[in-house]
Amino acid sequence: MGPTKRYFIAPRVKNSRSVALLPTRVSFEVMQIRFSRSLIALAAVSGLVLTGLAVSPSWAVPSYPSAAEVAAARGNVTAKKAMIARLEAVIAAQAKLADAAAKVAQIKGEAFNQAQDQVDAMTTKVNALQSQADAASAAANEAKQQLGQIAAQMYRDGSSGTSMNLFLNSGKAEDLLYQLGAQEKVAQQSNTIYNAAILKQNYAQSVSDELAVAKKELASRAAVAKSAFVEATNAAQEVQNIVDESERKNKVAYAQLANLKDTAADLERQRAEGLAAEARQNAGTSMPIAPELYNVGSANEAKVATAIAFGKEQLGERYVLGGMGPDVWDCSGLTKASYAAAGIYIGTHSATNQFNTLAQARKLIPLNQAVVGDLMWYSQESAFNGDKYHVVIFLGGGMMMEAPNPARTVRIVPLRYGELFPYAGRPSA
Repeated sequence: MGPTKRYFIAPRVKNSRSVALLPTRVSFEVMQIRFSRSLIALAAVSGLVLTGLAVSPSWAVPSYPSAAEVAAARGNVTAKKAMIARLEAVIAAQAKLADAAAKVAQIKGEAFNQAQDQVDAMTTKVNALQSQADAASAAANEAKQQLGQIAAQMYRDGSSGTSMNLFLNSGKAEDLLYQLGAQEKVAQQSNTIYNAAILKQNYAQSVSDELAVAKKELASRAAVAKSAFVEATNAAQEVQNIVDESERKNKVAYAQLANLKDTAADLERQRAEGLAAEARQNAGTSMPIAPELYNVGSANEAKVATAIAFGKEQLGERYVLGGMGPDVWDCSGLTKASYAAAGIYIGTHSATNQFNTLAQARKLIPLNQAVVGDLMWYSQESAFNGDKYHVVIFLGGGMMMEAPNPARTVRIVPLRYGELFPYAGRPSA
């Protein structure tokens, strides 16, 4: 098998929908591989990885009634109410199942992003060490050759040959004391060159040893990233499978509800989706409260406007794990690209790293002080330094913009309070 090529999705060009795929060098075999986040995008889009995750029995969805059962219930008020409740329970259970799977996908996607960050950092280190090792080896070889030339010259010419004459003044060639001093000078210089050569050889060996250790670490981290890639892609596919099955079942359920309630199936769908959104909203009842850490400056309104405008251009585009444009996104890919459009670096392609980047820059504020354009994170951990599995852009008025999960497109929705971390970040401060 030939070397594995790395591809990346090129930065978005305004009014362009093309995706540039550019191959670069390296393979796992030489431990220079860098898993491209776009590989996940390609795998998820083309359905390359189809292995699903086992669905927990606690997520089991009740069966929806047959057409005959619905028809029989229409003539009996009590049966009709019971049938409506049964159908709504089916729809709600499907929504709960999809939400749970989507959360798993977000967590595993963030795990991959963090693993990829470590591979990227170690690859940079390996490349830098390789350059140092090459330069040190060249310097050591040059010093070794110089030592050989001096030894050979002195062997051929003897103590009063060419090497000695380099230090003799022609006007004092008969001066014995001068000649003796020059001989000592040649000896000192040769010793200096010899010691320098030894130091260069030792340095070259040291850098070479460090490079070997770094390559082993790169291989280890690449293996972790590869495993995380598989898990994240499988989780993404599982979400899509659940949503596809849910939509198939719900299509029947919405039609049955409409039949029972003498309404339209589309109205029943909108109502069910609204109830599901309300349930998600109620998972947390209010904005988390946290103390102020330090004073953070005001947001730069012009830069915020640029970032939000970029994000809104992506509304309706697909969520794909590892996506960062031009037409596919994940949560941290969208936030990173949106603020990059405004000339602001918010961290790597990782929700956790973006939180840590703003924390290090002292740009975190309590949620109740958040303004338009601030970033908000979701986390299962209460610890300040814990992993953040999702990041969104706050739009004000209780609304946010996000690339939510593999089954939904980039969208603007009400802010969800469940597992919302108590600090927001202000990139433009």
